[in-house]
Amino acid sequence: MVAAHATPSTDFCLRLARAHAVLIRRFDSALGSFHGLSFGDFQVLNHLSRAPGGRLRRVDLAERLGLTASGVTRTLLPLEKIGLVTRQPDPRDARVGYAAVTPTGEQLLQDATATVDLVSSDLLARVPPDALAGMAGLLSQLAGVTASNA
Repeated sequence: MVAAHATPSTDFCLRLARAHAVLIRRFDSALGSFHGLSFGDFQVLNHLSRAPGGRLRRVDLAERLGLTASGVTRTLLPLEKIGLVTRQPDPRDARVGYAAVTPTGEQLLQDATATVDLVSSDLLARVPPDALAGMAGLLSQLAGVTASNA
């Protein structure tokens, strides 16, 4: 049987998926060992912390994380239970709910960011800064990241 050859775009996507798996495994290991967080938890806290007032509508958080509304609910529940995130209703619209980072979540995020920075630096140590900037731009383009949903 002859192996099928992937097109350059398919080859790129397969390599990207493999790199993603490696990154998640490394981040999950480091964050879990030192802070009791997954990389997914870190991303939630990071997005909330960077948002105005430390909060986002749940639908906006779902968009930033690439999750469905129910996926974001499942992601937030454990973080709410341990006091890192809280729910906030919109006083003008009962259908709208916000997720907000708590002071405890903000402190844990600061500590975890140092770990993420170390792992990131280690993983990308051999990548030239100009190449890194180019790849970051490409990944933003692929993900549809804009200034309003970063």
